[in-house]
Amino acid sequence: MAHTPVNHPARPIYRAIGGLTGLYLVVFGVLGIIATAGNDVLAQDDTRVLGQGTNLVFSLVSIVFGIIVLAGTALGRNIDVVINQWVAYVLMVVGLGGLAFIRTDANIFNFNIGTVIVLMVAGMLLLMVGMYGKVGTDEEKEAWQKARLVL
Repeated sequence: MAHTPVNHPARPIYRAIGGLTGLYLVVFGVLGIIATAGNDVLAQDDTRVLGQGTNLVFSLVSIVFGIIVLAGTALGRNIDVVINQWVAYVLMVVGLGGLAFIRTDANIFNFNIGTVIVLMVAGMLLLMVGMYGKVGTDEEKEAWQKARLVL
């Protein structure tokens, strides 16, 4: 039995939110590459893009995750659901890891607190999108509705 809604009426809105989150990651990454041009790959300096600390590696990682989310959004067919959920988990783990190392030499992505907050919010948005974006058959939707009404 599915634990997430199937054929949610606001699915197009959730897909748009997922796409915008992926687009934000790509734009942030591109701006980060521009801002970090000439710096070391793993520089730990005061480079900021959109209020977030970054370096070349984290900018490239952001672009990769953004493209993955955008590709999943374009493909749809529940592929986006899986991609959004997994990318959300990864973003939240990276954000928490960055928070743990924010004031140490192990801060390889040059995070600041703004970066951690944005990663956590983006992760929660993608997780929400993944949970409410599932498409299924009418039978699956009916089974989910019946299970929901029992609770």
